[in-house]
Amino acid sequence: MSQERLLNSVISVMLLAGFQVSEQFFMRPRSFDIVASNKEETIIMKVVSHIDSVSEEIAYDLDQIAHYINGSPLIIGERARDALLERGAVYLRYGIYAINVATLHDYFVEDSPPLIYASPGGLYVNISGERFHELREKHNLSLGDMAHMLGVSRRTISKYESGMGTTIEIAIKIEETFDHGIIESIELLDYDSQFEGRADVRSSETDPTFSAALSDLGIELHAMHRAPFQAMILYDDHTILTGYGKAQKIIRRAEIIGNISEVTGMHAMCVATDDNRQRRVGKTLVVGEETLLHLEEAEDLIDMVTPKNYI
Repeated sequence: MSQERLLNSVISVMLLAGFQVSEQFFMRPRSFDIVASNKEETIIMKVVSHIDSVSEEIAYDLDQIAHYINGSPLIIGERARDALLERGAVYLRYGIYAINVATLHDYFVEDSPPLIYASPGGLYVNISGERFHELREKHNLSLGDMAHMLGVSRRTISKYESGMGTTIEIAIKIEETFDHGIIESIELLDYDSQFEGRADVRSSETDPTFSAALSDLGIELHAMHRAPFQAMILYDDHTILTGYGKAQKIIRRAEIIGNISEVTGMHAMCVATDDNRQRRVGKTLVVGEETLLHLEEAEDLIDMVTPKNYI
């Protein structure tokens, strides 16, 4: 399947599931392809044919964007290494879930979450260790009895009861033994970052003077490197998706940034380094860097970017 067809299939699934989906954009390189959001969830989606093409830098940007907009990152692809992604199976790329379109459809449209995850050595499932322990004791089986029945060690049984995953075959044996389900589904939007606490040592495209001026007002600026917006500006409970650079460059980004902000419920702003005129491009405020350098209060910036002031 071509990249365009794959992306269109993903968009169709998310629309069918009741999500609002951002417009496609074709800037390269890019850390994500679309954002999908409903009243409860926001998902930053990277769509690629081969999930191994998602680099650590792309994964880091996905992670950071998802973190600052209170969303979840998700990779949708077709292949990993030399094999097709299995339907109903979840793969990991730098700690981010990766699935195929069929699994995406099952999860969001059919409300049928995946059960299997891929790990070195094969496919595995998560089991309820607490329920397994209860069932073993209810049937008066010792660790040794259970280990003998499953053909594993007592230590392995103890690890299963502590929450360690197991092979599909072992999980099925346990369920058949007790005539009770213990396999747990995988919630794709329950994301735990493996980048948490890691400092970003990459350089920012923004002027250090500009960054320092915002910092003096208590405003945070977080650089993005492969997104349509070069930075995310945070103050209080406000997030501003921000483009930065020469006017000719950022005007091309303004509509895209505005569309993404509309889907995510964030503000949108582009900062021109060579043009101090203030204007609106779609949902995005375009403002000169000099204007921001002379702000006296952080609230002044929030007042500037709120839609009621786009006149």
